[in-house]
Amino acid sequence: MESFSRRDLELELKYSPSPSQDFPFLPSQMEIDKAIKECDDRRLKTKYNNAIYVIQRALALYSIEEVAFSFNGGKDSTVLLHLLRAGYFLHKGEQSCTNGGVQDFPIRTIYFDCPSAFPEINSFTYDAANTYGLQLDIIRSDFKSGLEALLNSKPIRAIFLGVRMGDPTAVGQEQFSPSSLGWPPFMRVNPILDWSYRDVWAFLLTCKVHYCSLYDQGYTSIGSIYDTVPNSLLSINNSSSSKEAFRPAYLLSDGRLERAGRVKKLPHSVGGKKPVVANGLTSMDLPKSSLLMASAIAVGDEILFGTAEDQLGHSLCKKLHSIGWSVSQTTVVRNEVDSVAEEVERRQSTNDMVFIYGGVGPLHSDVTLAGVAKAFGVRLAPDEEFEEYLRHLIGDQCTGDRNEMALLPEGITELLHHEKLMVPLIKCKNVIIFTATNVLELDDEWNCLIELMRSGGELVMAQPFVSKCLTTNLADLEVAQPVSKLCLEFPDLYIGCYRISRREPLRIYFEGKDQNRIESAKEALCKKFQPGAFSEINLS
Repeated sequence: MESFSRRDLELELKYSPSPSQDFPFLPSQMEIDKAIKECDDRRLKTKYNNAIYVIQRALALYSIEEVAFSFNGGKDSTVLLHLLRAGYFLHKGEQSCTNGGVQDFPIRTIYFDCPSAFPEINSFTYDAANTYGLQLDIIRSDFKSGLEALLNSKPIRAIFLGVRMGDPTAVGQEQFSPSSLGWPPFMRVNPILDWSYRDVWAFLLTCKVHYCSLYDQGYTSIGSIYDTVPNSLLSINNSSSSKEAFRPAYLLSDGRLERAGRVKKLPHSVGGKKPVVANGLTSMDLPKSSLLMASAIAVGDEILFGTAEDQLGHSLCKKLHSIGWSVSQTTVVRNEVDSVAEEVERRQSTNDMVFIYGGVGPLHSDVTLAGVAKAFGVRLAPDEEFEEYLRHLIGDQCTGDRNEMALLPEGITELLHHEKLMVPLIKCKNVIIFTATNVLELDDEWNCLIELMRSGGELVMAQPFVSKCLTTNLADLEVAQPVSKLCLEFPDLYIGCYRISRREPLRIYFEGKDQNRIESAKEALCKKFQPGAFSEINLS
């Protein structure tokens, strides 16, 4: 199911003939304000008016010499640039800013000139500075020390930022938020904090302003040249051309997938080794014996009370095992925020990935999201995209407060939407939250997760495990010492013993990622006893 379908269709019909470079004029501040007031998009008008209010409030609190604008050439800061132009025009009043000229913009602009930035971003930034008369303060050192030096030399007390809810840097921020501990003191002003992906594009296209040309090439969220590619969801199938083509960013049908073009990769090989991606973390080639660790957490009093059985844990362990991952622990916790938070905090710091299920929904016992938020030290905040998704999904059937259902951990949440899922999966850093309530639902969610994260380079398909199982009628005491010594001889293998029942033969289980090593261990064990003491069985 695609969200925003009606609005997407309107955008495509209205704007697709006019890419950024073809906009016929450079709107003045007055024309920006007029374009919004004359449009028929009530939602955009509300967002615009709220943003202008924040800007005018900041300009009333601080003199023009005390404010600055952080510009990075991206779509969000481009929106903010033109909001500031309009806001300054309205703040000064038409009588003192008669023509609202294109270059009438006295707010100091900070630009971090990063060597890993796209050339198109740099070019657009300097073109915008020339076009709109921006007073650029260029930082070429690391951003923190460069900013500190700038604030020491200038009377800047507040900086306008193009941060939106859901950005990694948006955690804990309000429209006016003091800078974080350890940073030079200034007030962060966030006029578009509550804007969505679609709001950003509605503004840019309604006002017909120039934006970076990369967005017309399928890029939807731009970072550095090392972690950004065109969004594959905008790919155009064209068999007549060998070069892959992409639709413009404003035609992305689901704004929640804005960051689907962000990948993790190293710029060069190091020491002759190819870089690989491991769970969203860049690393060098993993040796064949390396294990990727995961942990599973079930949330449910009903499991601990014995009134329901946890079948998902067993199924999840098998699925992880099938892609070469090792499960360090499975746990069951109560429906308490603190219990969930403590377990998530403990597991996410020691595992490559954590999977949690149960306790998701509108009921009083559904505390999983609150627990995850507390584990990462963030609050639950309304997610505009998710709320819109719920509106499309349940419509008028919901008798409760949809806002409460759309509260997600702030600034760390990524919605993993797949057309085969009724409800998107929720990813918070290295924690995946399943909504499945039975094994069949988990099968569907798992298959979609694998497809989504594998295509995005966030989930490593490790070398699969191989195993062998032997049975014997020997007594436990007879095999105990030889098996213990075998474990020391083959530390790269898991060697375990168990019985189905006390009357059944003892089973000795070998598992690892090297078939030859397993064969060697099996032969070494058999040599310690009389021929025929062990039989091999197939557990599949």
